[in-house]
Amino acid sequence: MTPGSLGQLFWDRVSRSGDRPAQRVKVGGVWRDVSWRGLGEEVREVALGLLALGRQPGDAIGILSQSRAEWVRADFAILSAAGVTIPVYATYPSEILAYIVRDAEVRTLFVEDEKQLDKALAATAEMPSLDTLILIQGSSGAVGDTGRLKVLDWGELRALGRQQAQLRGTLEARLAGLRPEDVATIVYTSGTTGTPKGVIQTHSNHLAVLGMIAEASEIREGDVHLLFLPMAHSFGRMESFLGVRLGLITAFAESIERLPENLREVSPDFLCSVPRVFEKVYARILSGVEAASPMKRRIFHWALGVGRRVSRLEREGRPLPATLRVQRALADRLVFSKLRAALGGRLRFCVSGSAPLALEIAEFFHAAGILILEGYGLTETCPILASNHASAFKFGTVGRPFPGIEIKIAEDGEILARGPNVARGYYHKQEETAAVFGADGWFHTGDIGEIDRDGFLRITDRKKDLIKTSGGSYVAPQHIENLLKGDPFVSQALVEGDRRPYPIALITVNAEELAKLARTHGLGDKPAAELVRHPVIMERVRRTVDGVNVHLASYAQVKRFAVLPGDFTQEGGELTPTLKIKRRDVRAKYADVIESLYRG
Repeated sequence: MTPGSLGQLFWDRVSRSGDRPAQRVKVGGVWRDVSWRGLGEEVREVALGLLALGRQPGDAIGILSQSRAEWVRADFAILSAAGVTIPVYATYPSEILAYIVRDAEVRTLFVEDEKQLDKALAATAEMPSLDTLILIQGSSGAVGDTGRLKVLDWGELRALGRQQAQLRGTLEARLAGLRPEDVATIVYTSGTTGTPKGVIQTHSNHLAVLGMIAEASEIREGDVHLLFLPMAHSFGRMESFLGVRLGLITAFAESIERLPENLREVSPDFLCSVPRVFEKVYARILSGVEAASPMKRRIFHWALGVGRRVSRLEREGRPLPATLRVQRALADRLVFSKLRAALGGRLRFCVSGSAPLALEIAEFFHAAGILILEGYGLTETCPILASNHASAFKFGTVGRPFPGIEIKIAEDGEILARGPNVARGYYHKQEETAAVFGADGWFHTGDIGEIDRDGFLRITDRKKDLIKTSGGSYVAPQHIENLLKGDPFVSQALVEGDRRPYPIALITVNAEELAKLARTHGLGDKPAAELVRHPVIMERVRRTVDGVNVHLASYAQVKRFAVLPGDFTQEGGELTPTLKIKRRDVRAKYADVIESLYRG
């Protein structure tokens, strides 16, 4: 029987795969496997513990944690108990956490460690619906007075579940009663005002996605993958669901910092990532080459040239000349085999999503024998629409639509999508739902694109102002700009960072405030263009930026900024008649400044 919910999908896999490995976790320096049967026992205990705490079908239960094995276990326990999972980024500040918990009416919140526990406790007054905290790592015995909130640690919750044998029938009934159209999770993503929007995703949305991937992908049962993407992000969550759907071995990276080491230890068959990771690997390789001896540099660049010729012919479907085959074998032995070994040595392919991948990077890795398949989707599409595949790929595109998904280009160039994976809408936001989830079933992506004659989709621009960093995180620039302009010393601000590793800001200062500060510090009667370069002025602006960053998630924080010599004006071409910033014109005018903020 086809599973009708994510919970049923999980238990079907437990039944079919039994003692085969499900998860791989590094404990005490040693990688250890957890079987599907063992995973099921733990998930059942956690689910029964939630029932013992009084959680009812449809209750919202949050997870505030970095990606880890317990994240998946808590998720499927919530889904098995007919709850609704609310993922929360571990990097979110307390005010955003409080907003999400309050908006979704979260009753129980899993927190990763004492740091996250302290964050939750600091926002207790702003989260009236919350009554229980579950500490994943650590002991509740070390926690002091928490007021009205009950705190249990992971072991205590499991023990509570083991004591509730009488609730097993209730758990089975809830699992059997789940319907495909029931809400499985509400995933909060940034809105243009900076206020997160909860995307309502059903069980059927995710089951449709998993079926599409299973039909079209080259992933095989028993494959090993190394999960390091944040599971509060839809891409990482999809990867964890895929492990259950296809019977994969999901290894959990210790941290993003330990990723290189973990790749060599785990030797995954495939890897899901955001472009930023490939960018870092690419930069590290080139940096190493530049530091090498002249002979090694020559060998590397010769091998890369050979690899590029091979890549081009393979993409064109043309045979390799005998001489080139010999050269490729030598280039592989001297250079590329070492590069692949650093990534585990067993990768068949990588999947890149959540942000655009630079063409240069895709071509470089393919030349080295590593195929990166770029895909496209949004949280609102759970999160797939199109993807390249090993049997059909074209660099510079995001591939063809998955089977069962329709994509068309509107008259203004916007990409529209329709399919069973499109979410229900935004929680508590009817107007915003109506604006992008069309009554005719077509979802408005906010991206501009084109479809070539072979059916491959190419993203050419963004219709909306929302920034998407190369790490795959959405950032609302106008929200940050308004925070910066809350300081009277700042006149205008433009935040940039789309397809870039981090946000930067172009800032202009208030002429009167600048003159006051100059007089206070005895800087003399100098032109504004000269004053803004003075260390005193730069430090004044830096304090403003630092003050704003405190209220932002880490990926949204302004990492570098430039103070411009003059204010934005209509005459200068930076403002419209209604005094709105002409973003494209400002970016073009200060392109050199922007590039300088990303160098080094």
